[in-house]
Amino acid sequence: MKFIIKLHPEITIKSRSVRQRMCKLLQGNIRNVLSPLDENVKIRSDWDKLIVRSNVEEHRQGVIDSLACIPGIQSYLEVQEHQVATLDDILTHTEQAFGSLLAGKTFCVRAKRRGQQIFSSLDVERYVGGGLNQRCDTAGVKLKNPDVQVNLELDGERLYLVTQQYPGLGGYPIATQESVLSLMSGGYDSGVSSYQFIKRGSRVHYCFFNLGGEEHEAGVREVVYYLWKKYGSSHRVKFISVPFEGVVGEILEKVDNGYMGVILKRMMMRAGAVVAERLAINSLVTGEAMGQVSSQTVTNLNVIDRVTDMLIMRPLVAYDKQDIIDIARRIGTAPYAEKMPEYCGVISKSPTIKAKLGRVAEEEDNFDFSVLDAAIEAAVVDDIRKLEEKWQLPEVEFSQGSDEAGEVIIDIRSPEEEEETPLAVPGHKVVVMPFFKLSSQFTELDPNKTYLLYCDRGVMSRLQAIHLKEQGFDNVKVYKP
Repeated sequence: MKFIIKLHPEITIKSRSVRQRMCKLLQGNIRNVLSPLDENVKIRSDWDKLIVRSNVEEHRQGVIDSLACIPGIQSYLEVQEHQVATLDDILTHTEQAFGSLLAGKTFCVRAKRRGQQIFSSLDVERYVGGGLNQRCDTAGVKLKNPDVQVNLELDGERLYLVTQQYPGLGGYPIATQESVLSLMSGGYDSGVSSYQFIKRGSRVHYCFFNLGGEEHEAGVREVVYYLWKKYGSSHRVKFISVPFEGVVGEILEKVDNGYMGVILKRMMMRAGAVVAERLAINSLVTGEAMGQVSSQTVTNLNVIDRVTDMLIMRPLVAYDKQDIIDIARRIGTAPYAEKMPEYCGVISKSPTIKAKLGRVAEEEDNFDFSVLDAAIEAAVVDDIRKLEEKWQLPEVEFSQGSDEAGEVIIDIRSPEEEEETPLAVPGHKVVVMPFFKLSSQFTELDPNKTYLLYCDRGVMSRLQAIHLKEQGFDNVKVYKP
């Protein structure tokens, strides 16, 4: 099987040297992606196209699907190749390939030429079209909107009969642009923004800030691996997980309620910049869209950006949410975003939409930056290929609470939530312990009792129960009123 790879138009308008470099990279990227299907795949580079040859017919559909997801390809043609010298040779091969498809149908012939021939493209179209009309039982030639369009390309003495045409991804080949570090939450936005940079030719590395749950990280690892495997597997990249529970706890204890969201984002940008510098990366990518939430107003984004000199790029800044969801569905990340557990730990009751830089500095003066430094140092860097292995998360039990069974309810909500609506369970003692203190204070509790974790939505309690079980505590369940 053979394919003609058509270059993305932006590649074709580059200078000769840039175009050659991009074509060489695309050639290598295609080989890296197709090698698992055919280790002997052949790829030849011409000035305006690439020719891909494979002899492993059983993997034909896999090759077709893979080519559709490689950045830099505008379209690709599945072709039959023949050596020809005359117009009659062209007609003979075209009849053999398309004759049976033309019975009772209108058709036209479209030809493209490259190299030296004694005839023009119009000569080919007229000769082959007339010959097919005479030799095959057609409904006649129709130049506009025919039932069948016969496409052929000539390159010197080579004839390529196009049996199928497929759309490509477009964009630039990966590694033609500089690498970026994408801050991944696993939702619609971060997945789409990462895809945009893969398509634009960047090697996209991924950084996840774990705000308190192994289940959340497992979900993020899953969508990151999907994105890389489908669109970016020609190059190896890194996945970095930064434990941010302590940072969240410090913010909840030390920062004014209205400024929590902005300062949390600033802490993420600080940490992301350090991680990026260690990987020799010069820019961060986020999925933020203007006005989508309170921290994403123009004023707040400006305040967030001032925390670092590193470039922060937001490809979705002017997108509507529905536009983002539509792209996520098209590229295949929506199913992961839909099931991503929602984090309900850092919620400002009255978040500011116009944070003042001076006030932010005052709030951050109360923050213990050694906590942030510790989180950065504890970051775990994994090769993207390791993410293929599924995390086996512990099962979590639910309980309605029983004094006789020695079960104690722990309200793990943030102090503001707990004070606003205290949890009252008749005949049952409730211990208040914010989720960000669980890791440090749970060991002080009586190990002979079973502890039921509670939060309003049941999300944080489940995440924290999994987190504690991962640490070896089996005496923990989720309280279900």
